[in-house]
Amino acid sequence: MNERLILIAAGGTGGHLFPAEALARALAARGVEVELVTDERAAKYGASFPAKAVHLLAAATPRNGAFLSRARAILTLARATWNARRLVKRLRPCAVVGFGGYPTVPPVLAATQLRVPAILHEGNAVIGRANHFLAPRADAIAKGFETLGGVSAKIGLKTHLTGNPVRPMALDAARAAYPGHADGKLRLLITGGSQGARIMSDIVPAAIELLPETVRRTLVIVQQARDEDEARVRAVYQRLGVEAEVKPFFSDLPLRIAQAHLVIARAGASTVSELGVIGRPAIFVPLPHALDQDQAANARQFAARGAAVVVAQHDFTPQWLANVLTETDADRPGLAKRAAAAKAAGVPDAAERLADLVLTIAAQAEKAR
Repeated sequence: MNERLILIAAGGTGGHLFPAEALARALAARGVEVELVTDERAAKYGASFPAKAVHLLAAATPRNGAFLSRARAILTLARATWNARRLVKRLRPCAVVGFGGYPTVPPVLAATQLRVPAILHEGNAVIGRANHFLAPRADAIAKGFETLGGVSAKIGLKTHLTGNPVRPMALDAARAAYPGHADGKLRLLITGGSQGARIMSDIVPAAIELLPETVRRTLVIVQQARDEDEARVRAVYQRLGVEAEVKPFFSDLPLRIAQAHLVIARAGASTVSELGVIGRPAIFVPLPHALDQDQAANARQFAARGAAVVVAQHDFTPQWLANVLTETDADRPGLAKRAAAAKAAGVPDAAERLADLVLTIAAQAEKAR
């Protein structure tokens, strides 16, 4: 057993890779080597992810659907698990850490079969399908939110509150104080997650058009819009004379969050966690069709701290948003209080907490051998 090697398993999306990267950096700072196992979607992160090596395994999602499709997915996962067993046997890590998503099933399952300590991290407030499958076999489950839904009382005994590790850019942005209003401006950031969200392009510009002119001319807007929506969103703001920057993607999103007075967003775990660490209030429109309603659960826990307003997508209309923005503009001290509540909900040392848990579990397993 290599006591200084941790194998991290994470699906190839930002929601899984960002916290995995933060843990890898925290472990590396303690002199622990990290190797990453993921799927082909994350191949582009190979050069930047702080890992000694990156291993790619096939992945599939056995969701409800045609029998043949599910059978193929299960066969793919079975083959990947066999390959993961060979990898774990060769590397002999002292622990395997999974960050959710079906690409993490083979390496974590292989670890449990080979009696290598396995730790799961669940970033959402409701446990995901892959982690739910792995939870009975795992040694510990780190949770990103205080309450984790979808687990039994027995599985709940394995949970440890660490928070969601955030990327270094978010920690840097967290140093910025909440912006004042000396110039009279109200700065809005609108984002729909890594892929964007058409609902934001449909609703937000229409809501801005409904605002009183006295409110509209105070706005400075930064909005993420899909490629196909970018031109029409920009055209509305230009016609209204609103200062706005519209792009499909912002590589410096944490900095943009720090510059905003209010964020309108989906409620993915990474988004909610970065808002907490940076300390910015939000209007959340949770993704309505998620199987486990995880975004709705994430948003509720943040809102319970007084840091956000949560609205169902079917209620997120131009008139509703125009009313809320008008009220917000009239109560800017209240907005600052919500920012303070957001900051209080953040867990800036989540990566260190998770590293502590991983190394503790690994040490306990080694001692028991």
